[in-house]
Amino acid sequence: MSSSRKDHLGASSSEPLPVIIVGNGPSGICLSYLLSGYTPYMKPDAVHPHPLLQRKLTEAPGVSILDQDLDYLSEGLEGRSQSPVALLFDALLRPDTDFGGNMKSVLTWKHRKEHAIPHVVLGRNLPGGAWHSIEGSMVTLSQGQWMGLPDLEVKDWMQKKRRGLRNSRATAGDIAHYYRDYVVKKGLGHNFVSGAVVTAVEWGTPDPSSCGAQDSSPLFQVSGFLTRNQAQQPFSLWARNVVLATGTFDSPARLGIPGEALPFIHHELSALEAATRVGAVTPASDPVLIIGAGLSAADAVLYARHYNIPVIHAFRRAVDDPGLVFNQLPKMLYPEYHKVHQMMREQSILSPSPYEGYRSLPRHQLLCFKEDCQAVFQDLEGVEKVFGVSLVLVLIGSHPDLSFLPGAGADFAVDPDQPLSAKRNPIDVDPFTYQSTRQEGLYAMGPLAGDNFVRFVQGGALAVASSLLRKETRKPP
Repeated sequence: MSSSRKDHLGASSSEPLPVIIVGNGPSGICLSYLLSGYTPYMKPDAVHPHPLLQRKLTEAPGVSILDQDLDYLSEGLEGRSQSPVALLFDALLRPDTDFGGNMKSVLTWKHRKEHAIPHVVLGRNLPGGAWHSIEGSMVTLSQGQWMGLPDLEVKDWMQKKRRGLRNSRATAGDIAHYYRDYVVKKGLGHNFVSGAVVTAVEWGTPDPSSCGAQDSSPLFQVSGFLTRNQAQQPFSLWARNVVLATGTFDSPARLGIPGEALPFIHHELSALEAATRVGAVTPASDPVLIIGAGLSAADAVLYARHYNIPVIHAFRRAVDDPGLVFNQLPKMLYPEYHKVHQMMREQSILSPSPYEGYRSLPRHQLLCFKEDCQAVFQDLEGVEKVFGVSLVLVLIGSHPDLSFLPGAGADFAVDPDQPLSAKRNPIDVDPFTYQSTRQEGLYAMGPLAGDNFVRFVQGGALAVASSLLRKETRKPP
């Protein structure tokens, strides 16, 4: 961390910052890149395969994408995201990827330092965020080329590292390394503060003596602590704008049943990894119970199978439920996940096992855990079943931890009366600026705004950067 950033955190009387970004994952990194003066332009000789978009792009030659009307440019685009700006930026970065093509980006990047907006990126982990917490050998859901950030393709980076993609996909360890490297290669490191935990974001009019503000306009006060050498150093910053980019991996979802706090119950795959390393679970142990029917649960099944650890796999849905993620993934791209799905389908606890050491419990409800390492289930007929287990992984999703916001962020959700949820009830933002519809100067991007894939979070960064550039340009000197 640079001395200038230490000064930002240590001083309480400095001039308020234009922007504070909370979260240093792919969303925060991409936004930092754009706010550092890196500006996208259409290549003069490029022709986009989408005729309508190509016509619109030729109407403003020499004008950066950030300075154009994103609403107008994105109109008429269709794809795998509900966000028009996400579809726009993806179409510019990867013009024909949904049709199996590998056409180069139609964008060129220029570093315009005069357009840079001072900002700080606060994150608990190293740059890359939650990617550093994922078991390194796990393979990404998305294709490797979709994990990249602007102007540094993953495949080019991996070639220089003498690494290769596996079935067009990368490992989580490679991607975490790529994001760290991206920050260094693009010269963004001075904007990033790792080990920073935000505990409060408040909106109000500060005492001018406390923040050096020249007027009495309302500002955001961002408070928290910095962890260094096992010591906690408190900080308090003032900013005109705050961008929430924390993702959703902060708080694992819980079942809310009796016994869930017992010591053999865990909510992260890393617990199984640790137990395997120290020999607490072995092929001779009682089964590991894995709860959930998503990709995290499938990763846990694959991990346990790799070490020949017996598994009971329980989930509430039917195996052929169209809502199951396995039923939405192409088999050719995701053979390992389809193998898990096949196991789920072909093996239930009531039939002889074609897969030694694996049992599935479809459409079962977990009632409670007992202190003697037992799990009590109920099936559709109301019959209770009890299983002895060595360890339990509850992998049923996660929720964003926005406890530092008033009302834990629910006040800013699409439905303020329901808990905030990245999939079902994200933060309500303007689709072309990603600014909160309920709080001027507060932005949300990535999963918090409903964009759940790295490929599409970059459109949110484009929208936020465009909005902030307009604001800062209008701001009187």
